[in-house]
Amino acid sequence: MVASTPNTIHPFGEEDSSKRRQILDGARKVFMDLGFDGASMNEIARAAGVSKGTLYVYFTDKSRLFEKGKIAYNLDPKRDVETTLREFGQTYIGSICRPGGGSSIRTVMAIAERMPDVGRQFYENVLAQTINRLADYLQAHVGPDDLAIDDCGLAAAQFLQMCQATLFLPFVFQAEPAPSAERIARVVDSATRVFLQTYRAKPK
Repeated sequence: MVASTPNTIHPFGEEDSSKRRQILDGARKVFMDLGFDGASMNEIARAAGVSKGTLYVYFTDKSRLFEKGKIAYNLDPKRDVETTLREFGQTYIGSICRPGGGSSIRTVMAIAERMPDVGRQFYENVLAQTINRLADYLQAHVGPDDLAIDDCGLAAAQFLQMCQATLFLPFVFQAEPAPSAERIARVVDSATRVFLQTYRAKPK
């Protein structure tokens, strides 16, 4: 067995590494199929088509793999707010309401009480970072001709909650199946309109 250490040395160009993407793709499949508790580094290595030793070169344990399965958002400050919010919201809801019951948030909620470190790390490294990235984007657009926001962190969290309305809770409690792309788009469009009505800078 290859021991994991906190001082794992990562290869040059890790962020762009095709091997890293291959491992993350394999890990996502295992987490979706087996859940966090059922997943093992052996299963992840098998699904990713890499050796266990290679797996440990990139990730020290399955908690780190779980945290790193992040979704890519296009938050280029040069993009207009309305288009960016709509795309961001649809991608965000699509990631937390995946068909087949593969919601990473559902998985963490199921184990957070027993494993509070996993819950805290997931919140800090995934959910909070998502809010913070959106807040940074909004901050770049605060101005007399764009957005009027006093607290961009609060505004970002509000937008994410509005995008979840009628979608996430029924899904996470298995009262409804994963929402369709059309339904997600409809809810996110509404959230975007409400957000901009509240925070669009008013002409003087």
